[in-house]
Amino acid sequence: MSKLGSLGARLHRGEISYDFVGKRKIWYGVSILITITAILGLAVRGLNMGIEFQGGAVFTTPTKMSASVAQAEQYATDASGHEAIVQKLGNGSLRIQIAGIDTDQSDKVKQELAKDLNLDPEKLAADLVGPSWGEQVANKAWEGLAIFMVLVVIYLAIAFEWRMAVAALVALIHDITITTGIYALVGFEVTPGTVIGLLTILGYSLYDTVVVFDSLKEQTKDITKQTRFTYSEIANRSINGTLVRSINTTVVALLPVAGLLFIGGGFLGAGTLNDISLSLFVGLAAGAYSSIFIATPLVADLKEREPAMRALKKRVLAKRAQATTEDDLTEERSTGDDAEDATPAVVGPRNQPASRNRGRGRTPGKRR
Repeated sequence: MSKLGSLGARLHRGEISYDFVGKRKIWYGVSILITITAILGLAVRGLNMGIEFQGGAVFTTPTKMSASVAQAEQYATDASGHEAIVQKLGNGSLRIQIAGIDTDQSDKVKQELAKDLNLDPEKLAADLVGPSWGEQVANKAWEGLAIFMVLVVIYLAIAFEWRMAVAALVALIHDITITTGIYALVGFEVTPGTVIGLLTILGYSLYDTVVVFDSLKEQTKDITKQTRFTYSEIANRSINGTLVRSINTTVVALLPVAGLLFIGGGFLGAGTLNDISLSLFVGLAAGAYSSIFIATPLVADLKEREPAMRALKKRVLAKRAQATTEDDLTEERSTGDDAEDATPAVVGPRNQPASRNRGRGRTPGKRR
């Protein structure tokens, strides 16, 4: 068995563990700090909305262009007066996006671009994107997100309990906030692919959370009938028991996404992959984090407020205190017994005369 597999088996059996729930205040503080940073990024820098949401024009050049990406960006910016985004496609052509221009402006920009790029205007393909289409996409995305959240809460409340539903909802909001904040800080363009990526990560985040919740549900059956563990301790055992599984599934999911983001989008320059790959990469990592450090500790906090769980905690602590006291008494007794056994026997002087006078008054060699 590999070292990781052996570690997972020991964690599952409870032979070793890390106190995730006991240190939940640290994780809450870290999450609050990250969330505040993400919100500040959204407030200060905002999202770089793509042309699909703002409206504008997209121009595509023929293949084998002599102009570079930087030159095309400068030409497009001078011709339109707006910031342009230029991407080099696989066949060598250039895709030039200019947001915030209407039909009349796009015709003028097309003529000037064709002149600067030494092209026939008829060979420069132009597509106009209206802002109403992007608005419809955004509205549908918000509607889908709201419906998804409601269904998740209802399902978890029925399958588990309402406290787990609340904790899962908080974790999902945490993941979305961090992902959108990273987008604002990095400045990547937000496209429909980004929206698809955001909706996709919710499923991954929920999957990791439900795995831990399922283990917790199984281990807390008839919890009040025992006095060995509190609810928080069993919740911590559930996290440790599924920790290696969560790490494995997250790493396996992150590897291809990292390939798209760092190799495809960064090294090879395929910028069209950045919009969906960044949201998936950040969202998957945040989902794995929230399922371990946010969702389950939050459930433990909510459950420990119940009268039955508070009473259980008192019984568990009282039993442990009693066991500690009995162990101390046993140790003191064993120490006292060892001291008595170690005391040497003292032979008094009265024993010596008795040994000397033994046999007096008897005739040697004769019996009476």
